[in-house]
Amino acid sequence: MPHDADRLLPAAPVTSLDDHLAAGGGVGLERALSLPPEEVTTLIDTAGLRGRGGAGFPTARKWRGVQQTAAEAGGVLTLVANAAEGEPGTYKDRVLIEQEPYAFLEGICIALHATGAQTAHIGIKEKFTGPVTRLRAALNEITAAGWPGADRISITTGPDAYLFGEESAMLEVIEGNLPMPRIVKPFEAGLHATTTVPNPTIVNNVETLTHVTSILAHGADWFRQAGTEVSPGTMVFTVVGDVASPGVYELALGTPLRTLLEDIAGARDLKAVYSGVSNAVITPALLDTPLCFDAMREAGVGMGSGGFIVYDASRHIVDVLSVLVNFLAVESCGQCNACKLGNGAMADLLARVQRGEAEQTDLEALLRWSQSVTDQNRCYLPVGSQLLVGSTAAAFVDELVATVASGSPTPADLPTPLIEAIDEDTGEVRYHPRYHLKQSDWSYADEEPGALRLEALRER
Repeated sequence: MPHDADRLLPAAPVTSLDDHLAAGGGVGLERALSLPPEEVTTLIDTAGLRGRGGAGFPTARKWRGVQQTAAEAGGVLTLVANAAEGEPGTYKDRVLIEQEPYAFLEGICIALHATGAQTAHIGIKEKFTGPVTRLRAALNEITAAGWPGADRISITTGPDAYLFGEESAMLEVIEGNLPMPRIVKPFEAGLHATTTVPNPTIVNNVETLTHVTSILAHGADWFRQAGTEVSPGTMVFTVVGDVASPGVYELALGTPLRTLLEDIAGARDLKAVYSGVSNAVITPALLDTPLCFDAMREAGVGMGSGGFIVYDASRHIVDVLSVLVNFLAVESCGQCNACKLGNGAMADLLARVQRGEAEQTDLEALLRWSQSVTDQNRCYLPVGSQLLVGSTAAAFVDELVATVASGSPTPADLPTPLIEAIDEDTGEVRYHPRYHLKQSDWSYADEEPGALRLEALRER
């Protein structure tokens, strides 16, 4: 998996704290502790680090903004590291944790010093057994070694739910609740917030905090040697689907998308690409777009968390759209009726097209649902659905109309691209083996119904 541009991905897994230190680890934390906290944040600002979780928000600006809220509104400032990684097509956080957990934890210790946060919490799915084991062992090592801040880091394992990765829903899980997004965001009301004490919380993802370690160790100028002026540094990308070499790759931001998908991953006869399920479809005409936050946004698409799902010309677009919309329908929490009902209705309409039973009016209904699905939304899930459905329908309208007119079933043979593992040696991708059994109450068809979840939902 390592590539020439690698800064975060090691040539071989770092299996002990001694190995981390021998490779230059610990220097970033040592430098951070020698500086006043604000100077650490200034260094991150000078480096131009932007969050690698999807929005690309400047990390230093986030830290300062939440610090200011805490100073003005009161309460305890906390830090949350989001390692839930539930976006289809994404696999980088687990690789970073399994191959170099010490750099990630070092970044958390640096962030604790820089922001003044009292505690740090890592949210990660319980089912990620390998990464969880590596993380716990590494945390025990740095705590025993006396790293400042290590004794204030805790790990919370959570459910196999997409919304566990939504930042406000992650706070709910850390507090012992279900992953149900809040209306108020963490920087306004964080962990254990009350009506009078907001306890603002900083949320960063694994890759962002790992970059913090490198910046403190090597400096802002070194970080800016890769990437662009507005999107400096490297980013770790995942590519799966109809490609010859699926895998995890680290590239300088600003690299053309075509380089990643065709030259490195080996995509051929490409038809449609999705950066997770929260952005518009990427068509072949956009392959020369640079992989940076602003260029992708200006092109009308997005990088998301860096996971790309590739579909070639052999695929029926209705099958592609159906599997992605069904994922959103299942994972919607149900707090917003428009989201739960709208995504469910769109999934049903697309299934009807797949069976060869649809009429043109069903496509019109699909577009109407895509417009109303965001009504009074709490989180970004229905916004992503709107972008995904609307852009795909616009780009492939002729194919959708022709598929309905034919009245013929489509293959309907695509898996939900939730990655379980990518074999580094063979490139084999294993997807979630039971996702086809997952139901809208988050239970599985071969298990007891999710009565507890539904009861909790009614109580809200």
